[in-house]
Amino acid sequence: MGIDIVSIGEPMIEFNQVRPDAPEFRQGFGGDTSNATIAAARQGARTAYVTRVGADEFGSRLLALWRMEQVDTQAVACDAGAPTGVYFVTHSAQGHAFSYLRAGSAASRLTGAELPAALIRGARFLHVSGISQAISTSACDAVFDAIAIAREGGTQVVYDANLRLKLWSLARARAVIRETLAHCDIFLPSLEDAELFTGLHDAEAIIDWCLQAGAPTVVLKLGKQGAIIGTAHGRVRIAGHTVEAVDATGAGDCFAGALMARLVAGDALADAARYANAAAALTTTGFGAVAPIPRPEAVRAFLASHGTA
Repeated sequence: MGIDIVSIGEPMIEFNQVRPDAPEFRQGFGGDTSNATIAAARQGARTAYVTRVGADEFGSRLLALWRMEQVDTQAVACDAGAPTGVYFVTHSAQGHAFSYLRAGSAASRLTGAELPAALIRGARFLHVSGISQAISTSACDAVFDAIAIAREGGTQVVYDANLRLKLWSLARARAVIRETLAHCDIFLPSLEDAELFTGLHDAEAIIDWCLQAGAPTVVLKLGKQGAIIGTAHGRVRIAGHTVEAVDATGAGDCFAGALMARLVAGDALADAARYANAAAALTTTGFGAVAPIPRPEAVRAFLASHGTA
């Protein structure tokens, strides 16, 4: 059977502080598109990942993780000349903060020449992000090349802005994001990111900006306030959930993966977004980007307990 979702980007090894101000860190896994791919796989979608990892222990751990999660790794290359990226998550009363060791990572050496064109053309969705575009010029070009392959093959493009100003300037990010919107099918910005790259603060105005820039469908993620789906035909608001959140790392990525998985399963967009919103809420109740990603039975039970099954 074929692949439903192909994601492209940078996987990373995560070290997450076990409690505020503690010197101990728990090793986990991260990288926005990798997180989303695992989230989709846990919901039952057939997924594949396109990236480069270092020929090191961390790269081996990531490969083992994807295989355990049943993510196809045929398009993962091992690079003996560059390391696997690493990041640290610290926690305080102000929330979580990230520190990165990713400059010159193996994934940043991704090029368009190594893209698995047949795999992309055969998928239902291609998933890319602003981080994939920000880590290097060659990776940015590879993302645009992948989008072109997807468009030629009828594969829908799902784009998550995931703005990280530690990686590139706001001016460049705005230009690249706006250009990408004209070539995607579903755009998944967070409100926080969208306020930066649009200069706007009203959710409705942000959605209008994204639609005018060329995105046919916008799913604006509002964190614990839920989400808003925007198209040229109107708006649908998805209610948020109150949970005992301890770590929001990767919640938006979980949303993206769960959303795509439910669309693959045949859900209407609003139903897929409700499911994805519940999955994202659940993932904030545990530490790390990957470990707390819920399975379908947990999401279904959560939705049933909130009267939205």
